[in-house]
Amino acid sequence: MISNSSTETTVASKLEALLNLQRLDSQLDEIRRVRGDLPEEVRDLEDEIAGYEVRVSKFDEEIQGLNDQIKQRKQNAKDADGLIKKYEEQQQNVRNNREYEAIAKEIELQRLEIQISEKKIKEAQYQIEVKNNDIAGTKQRLDERKKDLTNKNTELQTIVGESETDEKKLMDEREKAVKPIEERLLTAYTRIRGNVRNGLAVVTVKRDACGGCFNTVPPQRQADIISHKKIIVCEHCGRVLADVDLKAVA
Repeated sequence: MISNSSTETTVASKLEALLNLQRLDSQLDEIRRVRGDLPEEVRDLEDEIAGYEVRVSKFDEEIQGLNDQIKQRKQNAKDADGLIKKYEEQQQNVRNNREYEAIAKEIELQRLEIQISEKKIKEAQYQIEVKNNDIAGTKQRLDERKKDLTNKNTELQTIVGESETDEKKLMDEREKAVKPIEERLLTAYTRIRGNVRNGLAVVTVKRDACGGCFNTVPPQRQADIISHKKIIVCEHCGRVLADVDLKAVA
């Protein structure tokens, strides 16, 4: 039981307000059901596209870094070549074997520096080639996902456009429908809606059964519901039992 009231009219008006809110929410649920998983699919595609764009940006940064390394290695090789020429000139004017061998050792070190630089340049160029291939593949997937996103967005906008007017009208009505409902009841209503799969928090009894879980409602409990003297909930599912559909019984 959610609440008690001192007057039949007050309880009846509360139940009527809850039924009206449930009616509006059910219509809104139906509109959103038609959209299916499209909104979530659009969000997933947007996230995937953002991920691909970050990946491409990261590859670009890495390639820039490799190009800087190549530039530096080329400069190192150029500097080493300049030193080799300088040392070779010095070798022509040495006074003894010790000076000659010392210069020869420096020349060998510079030649080794050139070899290392050339090796590092080739490695960097290979890495750039690999990353460019990765970029090409990523951009291809990115273009495909962008096309998918465009199609999904178009489909979603078409569906939303068809129901936009109705949805806005229902939202306006819902805003008004919520106002007369006391906060405690509204909180309970929202909680129940969140706990049930079909979004039905307020139902009527039809053919002696709860309109939400379809479990049997005893005759005496039905009489209490019809009297509208207190707000009664289903013993099985916790939904508010707002009324009894006597036409269904007939």
